[in-house]
Amino acid sequence: MSSSYQRALAPPAGDCVVVGRELANTALAYSRTSPRKRVILPFHKHGGESLHRMFNAVQPGSYLRPHRHVEPPKAEVFLVLQGALAMFVFEDDGRVRECFRLEAGGERFGIDLSPGLYHSFLALEPDTLLYEVKNGPYEPATAKDFAPWAPDEEMPEAEGYARELRAVFDAWAMKC
Repeated sequence: MSSSYQRALAPPAGDCVVVGRELANTALAYSRTSPRKRVILPFHKHGGESLHRMFNAVQPGSYLRPHRHVEPPKAEVFLVLQGALAMFVFEDDGRVRECFRLEAGGERFGIDLSPGLYHSFLALEPDTLLYEVKNGPYEPATAKDFAPWAPDEEMPEAEGYARELRAVFDAWAMKC
């Protein structure tokens, strides 16, 4: 994977943005062609804002390295607007503490995470679209505290680790 891909699209212009299908389709279309199989479409205009709001468009096969937000502590909310995902919350040692199926229009369609929890997710359906909210500002050096027990997304081991997470989710789903 090359570092020449876009991690985030440009925010829409204006101080009053109607959030609708056109913006969703823009994010989803880019995520389908992105080497990462996901992209952020921010609604906040710059990283220094105190509240970050964004679409997170994700395709199956995307791997998001488990991470937490510690310094500064940041809570996070994810709402599934379209599709479905497997959300994971981890113990500090890497064991899966909890996993959930979150699905647009389902009984469970979102999650509110306290600061400091390791988390990750996998898209279960094509064109999964999340609305994500967390505190700013965005400082690249401290934005995420990546789990030391999980491979970086650009490492060859990442694909295998994502398959392991999917197997954990599938085993959990069989019990419910």
